Amino acid sequence: MSSEPLDSDDSEPFVESDPTGRYGRYDELLGSGAVKKVYRAFDQEEGIEVAWNQVKLRCFSDDTAMLERLYSEVKLLKSLENSNIIALYKVWRDEGSNTLNFITEICTSGNLREYRKKHRHVSMRALKKWSKQILKGLDYLHTHKPCIIHRDLNCSNVFVNGNIGQVKIGDLGLAATVGENHVAHSILGTPEFMAPELYEERYTEIVDIYSYGMCVLELVSLEIPYSECDNVAKIYRRVSSGVRPEALNKVKDVEAKAFIEKCLGKPKARPSAAELLRDPFFDGIVDDDDDDDEQVENNENCGTGRIVS
Repeated sequence: MSSEPLDSDDSEPFVESDPTGRYGRYDELLGSGAVKKVYRAFDQEEGIEVAWNQVKLRCFSDDTAMLERLYSEVKLLKSLENSNIIALYKVWRDEGSNTLNFITEICTSGNLREYRKKHRHVSMRALKKWSKQILKGLDYLHTHKPCIIHRDLNCSNVFVNGNIGQVKIGDLGLAATVGENHVAHSILGTPEFMAPELYEERYTEIVDIYSYGMCVLELVSLEIPYSECDNVAKIYRRVSSGVRPEALNKVKDVEAKAFIEKCLGKPKARPSAAELLRDPFFDGIVDDDDDDDEQVENNENCGTGRIVS
């Protein structure tokens, strides 16, 4: 059977297509960061919406380190397969426009930061379910061979399929693969979420646990950590001195506060992702894989495709 679209009349409002003609990009911008823009796109073969990530390479023609980092993200994504990590479908370089393009799955509800702002009345049970899924994604990265440190985990880099309560870690542009000693050496990340040892340029994947703790704090408090600081220097001074963000004092749930504190502890005292998954904080929270199995069973003939699987 041919995989060509049934309608040869190119009536879809695509502004560009990939070299095979399978993926078409719309003009709708889903988000933009320091190095790339993300557009809504469509997979004509599968009949599903996807995300078209586009990087203008000419902006970095003199920055080989940045180019290597971009290619590294794509290489990393291609090697990963986990229900809590954004999946990559295709990548290519457009020589004519000098862009790097890659197609990833799209999460229908955007990033977790915006989703949480939109839904302010959320039970602690729901917050725990989201938090557990982030942790499962981290556990997958940290136990990957080689170990992968995300280094820029925050709520704007976690994405949501709100119709099934599924969250996925994305934006692996600053991720690092490390050797058997699990040690990395460069200073990267989002200041409010960076572990103190990141500034010392010698750290392990446990820095992601600190960032994860800050993510949980943001979910619970509805505040970005250290929002009381008006510049990066002040954040650095507080983080390096061990001063906790003011948002932590506003957390009324004793169990949640203790769990966050555990994630923000000194590097040697900080639990691994696997250990945190066994923490009493998640007692009674149904495993997300069980939820996925139930979802597949309930929607067996609904054509949900890769967006929700």
